[in-house]
Amino acid sequence: MTVTTEFLISSPSLPLVSLAESLSSDRIECVHGLCLEHDSRVFVVYLDPADDLTETALCAYDEIVEATSLGRSSGKDVYQVTVELADVVSEAFAPERFTAAQMEPTIVTPEGWYEKKLFEDYHAFNGLTNRCEEYGIDIELISISQDSSAPGDSSTYGLTDRQYEALTLAVSRGYFESPRRTSTAELAEEMGISQPSMSSLLRRAERQLLTATLGSRPRPESASE
Repeated sequence: MTVTTEFLISSPSLPLVSLAESLSSDRIECVHGLCLEHDSRVFVVYLDPADDLTETALCAYDEIVEATSLGRSSGKDVYQVTVELADVVSEAFAPERFTAAQMEPTIVTPEGWYEKKLFEDYHAFNGLTNRCEEYGIDIELISISQDSSAPGDSSTYGLTDRQYEALTLAVSRGYFESPRRTSTAELAEEMGISQPSMSSLLRRAERQLLTATLGSRPRPESASE
């Protein structure tokens, strides 16, 4: 199973945000190695030519140590920049805790980093959110979906696809945290079902997981659940 996620991370410690704030386009596209290499500091950034930046201008920003022009690609000016990472950023994204594949370039705006990443499973993504929270980095989940083409762990525990979808959504929205960050009514609205149906779906999924992991034989569920 793999999990595709879209999320926004925000923190004053994130590199390149101040650069995005100063640009008329308010936007930078970049590729980086965070989550793959500890203390990765090399970014490849794609800038709007209208922003008219040079290597010298980029190096004038305190966080940028070095900048090298790589030419132009797809109508963007491309630079390789070495940035000075804040300790909280390098620690929060420490790859020994999780790894993630960057599916699209990171979009840096004054609000933060918009990311689209592929994780090996939900637990790997949850590791990222926990680390961000631990280091005071806000993370807002925009979407999360399981790769249905891959063999799903849900079948291992006897969960139906709908049960797995409900549990994944509930965990991602903080339903099982204390205090809860969402309600069954809000989850039901996202899934397009009634609140009683959502409650029933979660209850059956939880029971299925418990019976599967504890070794009891569960009652067969209908395919629609």
